[in-house]
Amino acid sequence: MPRAGITAARLTEAAAELADEVGLERLTVAALAKRFGVKDASLYSHVRSLRELRLRVALFAAEEMTGRIALAVAGRSGKEALTAFADAYRAYALEHPGRYAATQQQFDPAEVADSVGMRRSIELTYGMLRGYGLAEPDLTDAGRLLRATFHGYVHLELAGGFGHSRPVDDSWARSLDALHHALAHWPAPTTPDRSTP
Repeated sequence: MPRAGITAARLTEAAAELADEVGLERLTVAALAKRFGVKDASLYSHVRSLRELRLRVALFAAEEMTGRIALAVAGRSGKEALTAFADAYRAYALEHPGRYAATQQQFDPAEVADSVGMRRSIELTYGMLRGYGLAEPDLTDAGRLLRATFHGYVHLELAGGFGHSRPVDDSWARSLDALHHALAHWPAPTTPDRSTP
């Protein structure tokens, strides 16, 4: 029987808080049980496994993060939308490193198919990129470029990987300038040369 006072929603929120404090890799059912002052077994009526717990944190974080991004980009287009999107993405990742890490896990598509946050993330990205006049397959290619850039930057920043004296914020702003230029001047597709074996 579920312990009084512990709900699935409260468990997920507490897991997200713990992930931010200690890192996603240290988020365990045992650590979460200790936070609630109960035995591990008490939590298994709410969550079946560590994998499910981390999935819940990922879905929770995806909704939070996309909510922030949606507010940031509302009414904006072009470079303004790109900058607002990127700044909201980066700010969330730096403020909530454990939750952000949860969103970067590999999940079976069926596990996240009903996730409003995950679906909204794609919609927001594609909506912003359509403002640059892109259509498929360029939408997917450009979306991958943005994700790789944003994730790579915040991953290195969280790890203390930028040791140069130049302010990290200045480099971030210049990176967004470069991305805007790349998106505004997106190259036409090239046809591979298939004349040689």
